Amino acid sequence: MKPSHRSELEAFFAQHGIRDVECLFPDMSGYPRGKLMPAHSFATGTELRIAQAIPMQCVTGDYSYDPIFPDSDPDVRLVPDYSTLKRSPWSSVPRAFAIHDCLELDGQPCAFSARSLLKDVVARYTAQGLTPVVAPEIEFYLTAPNVDPSQPLTAPMARNGRAEAGQSAFSLNMLNELAPFWDAFRTALDGLGVQADTWIHEVGATQYEINLMHGDPMAVADQAFLFKYAAKEIAIQHGLNAVFMAKPISGAQGSSMHLHQSVVDTSGRNIFSLDDGSESEAFHHYIAGLQTYVPDLMLIFAPFVNSYRRYVTNSQAPVNLQWGYDNRTTGLRIPVSGPAARRVENRIAGADANPYLAIAASLAAGLAGMDEHLTPTAPLLISDNASTLGFGLPRSFLPAHERIAASASARRLLGDAFVTGFCAAKGVEYDSYLYEVSAWERRFLLPQV
Repeated sequence: MKPSHRSELEAFFAQHGIRDVECLFPDMSGYPRGKLMPAHSFATGTELRIAQAIPMQCVTGDYSYDPIFPDSDPDVRLVPDYSTLKRSPWSSVPRAFAIHDCLELDGQPCAFSARSLLKDVVARYTAQGLTPVVAPEIEFYLTAPNVDPSQPLTAPMARNGRAEAGQSAFSLNMLNELAPFWDAFRTALDGLGVQADTWIHEVGATQYEINLMHGDPMAVADQAFLFKYAAKEIAIQHGLNAVFMAKPISGAQGSSMHLHQSVVDTSGRNIFSLDDGSESEAFHHYIAGLQTYVPDLMLIFAPFVNSYRRYVTNSQAPVNLQWGYDNRTTGLRIPVSGPAARRVENRIAGADANPYLAIAASLAAGLAGMDEHLTPTAPLLISDNASTLGFGLPRSFLPAHERIAASASARRLLGDAFVTGFCAAKGVEYDSYLYEVSAWERRFLLPQV
């Protein structure tokens, strides 16, 4: 729905018995925050404001009052994107929601808003007569409720009376075991306009992957945002947890968010291919941009301490930015396709990454490679294992944090204010993490030191 007048909004709300509207936006973690507003107030265009620091709220609930965030904690305006107005499929009473943009009081985009950052990156393409196209593959686990965070996650009871055990990759039987959740989730996604392609059972016990259809980066990022929101809400209704941590279970497979990306010109032609179907220079420049700049942006793709547990050698989680054709050990994989569908699959991001920020960072790096005519390394053969070439990315949170904070290229690609605020907030999260004592420390240090 794309209402432009008060009467349209009021008619929509009356038709569906809508009482309230969730005025939401993604924070730096991709978590939905915002305010609940009476439908009448939303229809009349009542101005909505929120503290400027909220878009950079930490997962701990804390805030970084770095100099980038004044102690006065000024407001930003929440401005609805009416094209995202939809009925909420998980509410107990009829409710609608709309994704909002965060704008400064003078009308400028908030530098700390994930949605604003992606819009800015897409605008750089538009200025050159180009349109990026993206498609994410999102992995997640469905687990039993976890009332004690000190205990590990476990697989839920299925309809056969047993919890899943062992690897059941691509099993349709195991995909069907939690059919009530999937039926409700699919209905919710249809109502939200989330265009899912294929649904599969992944390698881990009750681990799944959903591929979203390729499209405009803003529209796809909004869909990925709503996908995660819906998965969590519908899972709770079915006595489950939808878990998007990068490594939620020790010894089990990690969860990724692979990003397929290509670029088309004003005629809709994929610029990664020449008229004869061969690879273009732009294609190689784009790959080189990812190889050059993604290491400095690693904290965007792996934003939490847990994120780095996913990158394990001799697995399909990449440890460097080698590239190759149909080679899943590489950080940058080129799927087999025809010239019109030629694309780069960035396999670095975890499922825990903010889709707006991950897409923005990947597109910004690729565009910089094309603008600067960078040259990639030689591609690996399909028989090569990129893991044997060692780590080419920060191996843990702190080196990644230090790298982006000191990176001039990261500030050029993502904005100085954003990088400063992001690093400050992430520093607060890391300090909180250091206050925790882990099971590993108790297991090995308690008896031996």
